[in-house]
Amino acid sequence: MSGFRRGVRLGVDVGKARVGISRCDPDGMLAVPVETVPRSDASLARIAELAEEYAPLEFVVGLPVNMQGTDTPSTADAREFAAALQQLTGIPVRMMDERLSTVSAHAALRSSGRNQRNSRSIVDQVAAVVLLQHAIDTEKSTGSPAGSVVPRAEEPI
Repeated sequence: MSGFRRGVRLGVDVGKARVGISRCDPDGMLAVPVETVPRSDASLARIAELAEEYAPLEFVVGLPVNMQGTDTPSTADAREFAAALQQLTGIPVRMMDERLSTVSAHAALRSSGRNQRNSRSIVDQVAAVVLLQHAIDTEKSTGSPAGSVVPRAEEPI
């Protein structure tokens, strides 16, 4: 655990209709669901409120790429959301490949006896948990933070 940076992280699964939020404890032992935020003009403000409550070291935002690892229409949306989140909160944001996180979330919910219809309200939170758990496990095993850093907006000259 030598390279693991201690601190709470918030996982963010950005979707067109909802944004799933998860968090982990400061030691990165376990990612847990926090909330599903409806996607609207108020989404970023609500996530900023959650950041005030949990004081995260960073956000881990899912980067939705296709199976070949190339961008999809959702990729640009997630990047824009991540940049706006960082600009609003001043908290560092890392983007992490989220291939299969939603698929894994649906599979986990199915195995717990939930069907797709009654899982809709929490599948985004579970996808955020899968994403964040993968990020903290990767950092613990490699000693380096997972994903890529969203560059800070340039300061006006």
